[in-house]
Amino acid sequence: MDNTTDRQQVDNTTDRRCLVSLSSMWFLLSMGQSQRAEDDKPNIVLILADDFGIGDLGCYGNDTIRTPNIDSLAREGVQLTQHIAAESMCTPSRSALLTGRYPIRTGMVSNGNIHVIQHLGVPAALPNNETTFAEVVKSQGYSTGIIGKWHLGLNCLFRGDHCHHPYNHGFDYFYGMPYTLIEPCGVDHSRDTELAITHNVWLIVQLIMVAALTLTVGKLTHMICVPWSLILFMVLLIFLLGYSWFSSFTDSRYWDCLLMREHEITEQPMKAERAGSIMVKEAISFLERHREGPFLLFYSFLHVHVPLPTTKDFIGTSKHGLYGIYLEEMDFFVGKLLAAIDDLGLRNHTLVYFTSDHGGQLEASLGHVQLGGWNGIFKGGKGVSGFEGGIRVPGLFQWPGKLPAGKVIDEPTSLMDILPTVAALSGGIVPQDRVIDGRNLLPLLQGEVQRSEHEFLFHYCSKFLQAVRWSPKDSAAVWKVHYVTPVFNPPGAHACYETTYCQCVGENVTYHDPPLLFDLSRDPSESTPLTNDTEPFHDLVIRTVANAVLEHKKSITPVAFQLRKEMNQEFVSLMSCCGVFPFCLCDKEEGQEGNICFPSSFVNRKGSGEKYPHKVNG
Repeated sequence: MDNTTDRQQVDNTTDRRCLVSLSSMWFLLSMGQSQRAEDDKPNIVLILADDFGIGDLGCYGNDTIRTPNIDSLAREGVQLTQHIAAESMCTPSRSALLTGRYPIRTGMVSNGNIHVIQHLGVPAALPNNETTFAEVVKSQGYSTGIIGKWHLGLNCLFRGDHCHHPYNHGFDYFYGMPYTLIEPCGVDHSRDTELAITHNVWLIVQLIMVAALTLTVGKLTHMICVPWSLILFMVLLIFLLGYSWFSSFTDSRYWDCLLMREHEITEQPMKAERAGSIMVKEAISFLERHREGPFLLFYSFLHVHVPLPTTKDFIGTSKHGLYGIYLEEMDFFVGKLLAAIDDLGLRNHTLVYFTSDHGGQLEASLGHVQLGGWNGIFKGGKGVSGFEGGIRVPGLFQWPGKLPAGKVIDEPTSLMDILPTVAALSGGIVPQDRVIDGRNLLPLLQGEVQRSEHEFLFHYCSKFLQAVRWSPKDSAAVWKVHYVTPVFNPPGAHACYETTYCQCVGENVTYHDPPLLFDLSRDPSESTPLTNDTEPFHDLVIRTVANAVLEHKKSITPVAFQLRKEMNQEFVSLMSCCGVFPFCLCDKEEGQEGNICFPSSFVNRKGSGEKYPHKVNG
């Protein structure tokens, strides 16, 4: 009996030890799998330039503007040569980038020629029921931030409700411009004087308000004997001061040109020439705070949108004048961001993507000086959604060890591909309750497949379909069918200099029946339309694309147009204010740009023959 009992006790002890060992192994295995799952989620940095032409980068053939930092992404990563924006204007293109959907699906269009959000104080915005790439990765444990330009709406019913703030679209942190750069945002030397006057006027108003309130209380309690007319006069004076002050600031720079940190307005109006310096500091700070990852940073540059408000440190560094200076400043800031990624040890675990929202604006000028970008051999520019110059943009991906270095892909891709690509990177799932027009680019970037999933791409100008691109899977041809083209002016130009932007509809467009046909593989500048006599497949291509258009239109669910006239009108009640309306001028960023190290010269980057901005101190 004793021996039997002892053996049972030994067996039980052994069983318990085995159970503990198995439990420990299971726990360690689970922890390892969890750690590997976290390790498999790379950090993601998406860099978006504004109004940036594809012809302005060295890696796309420009040898007169220095862009060594951006070019390094192509040298050390993958370069796309047919990367296409979904629209040729800021607001709709950015909505497509964020959602992976054509603007016609999200309502970020109009039924006329205005197809951007025109002021910050309008109710037009990206609908909150749309899912952005920030929301997709946030659901997978990512920290998300946006630095820079938003231009997708802010308020709904009253100033400060911020119902369309980036925080309502999946971002955890925002510093930047809720609207966009416009001409009035340029350097203004009267700004500091106006800020001082605003402070003094608001102080006077406060004193009058306190005096009026004191006299009213004294009058009602019979402690002070003053006529009601004096109190009424003081109240009227307060309203007159406020109204006259508001009326004197009708320029949109006071209401559109402002910066925010999270929900707080920090500059109104902004000091645009220092905004880029502060933004790169904010971006680097975001990287430092979230270095443990995973994170997604959307760095949405104000560069190179007019009025090109650059810092004095870059003046005189480019043969291309103010535009070249502003562009080289942007490249310097990209270099600062890439250097921060390296310094934090994040390089091999971070995917970096660089692109532009659309082509450069050819019409931008100051007198006879060109201020807009260059779109290379491609016809048209910003505002021209059918021709390549308005929609073909840079597409650069870098991810050391995961993507091949120096690879060039000549396949049609789209800014809309970013959402499904980011979803695949993060382990997220693209929305299943709506049409997603983008495609996961990872198999193409990594060389697992050789052809793009985009057989057709549809080129809209607002709600109007202007052209369609067809890339047959069994052919090297890239057909382009134009149903509507803008009337360039003056005659012989490739832009619309007399109307500032080319238009989508009306007397300034030409409708083609039969449509124009080009093969971009042979004629990328779209200079010579093909005919039945010059192209044996002419009729087949036209019919095939027409059938694709019919199928595409069947997939579109009607939604309210956010950019229609009544949604794009400015309301005083929606105008943002950093103080007590209308005394809204403020500057809480004074001195914040002081420790950015600007180049005094250009020197060779270590390990490269490229020219690289050298920081002179710090």
